Amino acid sequence: MHSKRNGLGESKQLLAEEVFHHIATRIVEGDFPPGHRIRDVDVAEELHVSRTPVREALQRLERLGLVTMYPSRFTEVTAVTPEIVAQSLEFAGYQAGVSARMAVSRMSPAQREHVAGLVEQMYTALDDAAAISQTRWAVFSYLSDHSHNAQQRVLVQDSGMALFRNLREWVVPSDDRPRMQQICRDFRDAVLQGDADEAERLAREMHYV
Repeated sequence: MHSKRNGLGESKQLLAEEVFHHIATRIVEGDFPPGHRIRDVDVAEELHVSRTPVREALQRLERLGLVTMYPSRFTEVTAVTPEIVAQSLEFAGYQAGVSARMAVSRMSPAQREHVAGLVEQMYTALDDAAAISQTRWAVFSYLSDHSHNAQQRVLVQDSGMALFRNLREWVVPSDDRPRMQQICRDFRDAVLQGDADEAERLAREMHYV
């Protein structure tokens, strides 16, 4: 990452985006655990940028709930509480439903086949927190990308980091896994059949909403 920019608005936006993803990735991957204090001057020095894009990135992360900013002091990575997990699961469920509703009716048969293959990977991931996070995101980010709706795609992309972090440790309760496996299979069938209404309902049910 370089500090010399041409001063155009587009370059400034790209720089802020790079800083945002750098910090967000370190939070999501656990390099910056809950309670970790982030100083904008340290990040700016590490990335060889000014403090302005760092502050912009931290403000964006605060809006997503990943950090809390204490003006003139420091920024702290937030903890993942049971309440945050519940709220994230609910939000993810509704957004997954919207993405499924839009995409299933608009994708080509080949694209629906691709989604079906991604869903099949969810069948054996229900007892593995890391695997279910990866497979769930693979399915619903693909659906969002193929929703043919720019606003929905941007919303999912922007919230994806926070959802991934907040739901990283969540797994389907052990006594509910057989039922959830059937829901996944039914969702796969709905996608293949192009049944957008049923796909939306099942996408939400996967997230208990």
